[in-house]
Amino acid sequence: MELRDLPSVDELARDRRLAGESQPLAVEAARGALARAREEIAAGRDPGDLVESALRELEAARAPSLRRVLNATGVIVHTNLGRAPLPEAALTRALEIGWGYSNLEYDLSAGGRGSRQDHVAAILRRLTAAEGALVVNNNAAAVMLALAALAEGREVLVSRGELIEIGDGFRIPDVLARSGALLREVGTTNRTRAADYERAIGPETAVLLRVHQSNFRVVGFTEQPSVPDLAAVARRHRLPLVDDLGSGVLVHLEDEPSAKESLAAGADLVCFSGDKLLGGPQAGIVVGRADLIEALRRHPLQRALRADKLTLAALEGTLGLYLDPERALREVPVLRMLHESLEAVRARAERLARAVGGEVEETVGRVGGGALPLSELPSFACAVEEELAPKLRETDPAVVGVLRDGRLLLDCRTLGDSEADEVAAAVANARA
Repeated sequence: MELRDLPSVDELARDRRLAGESQPLAVEAARGALARAREEIAAGRDPGDLVESALRELEAARAPSLRRVLNATGVIVHTNLGRAPLPEAALTRALEIGWGYSNLEYDLSAGGRGSRQDHVAAILRRLTAAEGALVVNNNAAAVMLALAALAEGREVLVSRGELIEIGDGFRIPDVLARSGALLREVGTTNRTRAADYERAIGPETAVLLRVHQSNFRVVGFTEQPSVPDLAAVARRHRLPLVDDLGSGVLVHLEDEPSAKESLAAGADLVCFSGDKLLGGPQAGIVVGRADLIEALRRHPLQRALRADKLTLAALEGTLGLYLDPERALREVPVLRMLHESLEAVRARAERLARAVGGEVEETVGRVGGGALPLSELPSFACAVEEELAPKLRETDPAVVGVLRDGRLLLDCRTLGDSEADEVAAAVANARA
């Protein structure tokens, strides 16, 4: 076929096999098919059936970009794979509220306007023993709002050892700059004391900020002041202490600090994520003193950063599980994976290996999401041939594992039993 043999866009779009499509979609698909045909002809290749090519264009246009992935990496809170999988209670609440109308900003008792913040404030106060609570769209937004409301145009004191960079190159100094607050560094990278904050406080100081070193650790000759030590300095100077926990937890988990512990130790505001170790939807949560929470709520930036109804519904469903910590350990997927026995993980890897003809290999999983960076989770994976990796990424659902030593490892720490069955089916299809 030569270029002059190609039909016009309109002629191709009118083909009977495209008759059931809307005209705009058919025309767009025809344009795409003809563009590809010109490239093939220019390369000396046969462009094939143009209508079939147009139908493939239509199929690609309708295919969703956001797809389900089976996480076989062993990283539980995998930022690139959507962080925490939601518990069933969160999905149920999101579906119920998203299906129709809701009392998002309507007070059913008073019959007038209400606040969207009221729906999760009470349960957050109960779980953290805080006076007040507020939810925005992520933890970076929570920190930015706190600093904008409490320190715009004034100084915020931060230890040099806490000027961390979080995901995608976003840095604490950048958050400070966007809030309008002025950064003042205290101490050194490896050693900072409460006295360093004391000496740095001046007439322009507005906030003492503590940032949990969530995604790294400094080891060796190190020192950081405790929350009680910083709280004592803050109280002497009548300044608020804001503690950014990053991931945040609501149950005891190694040395990961909880909001309740931080408030009890003297922090005035605590910021943490909803979608990392808490195991809920993407959200930034601020808990603490009622007067400071009210200052955040009234700040104009709060409206731009607020969470939507689906986030609040899913967060409410997740938080409800924490009223019974044992239930949370069973039903919050992140916590369940963290605490699952090594024997259960090994049994799953062995079953997957038998199904696909793979080999069981001992490996190490990670918490991920910037939390507990030194923690290693003993795990087991099913090892298959490396060349399956790109094919498995194209299956539906996609399967993502880890390439190591010429093999693809399918880590079973982050796969449930039913998901392991899906992986087995995907491997069989990829080999076919």
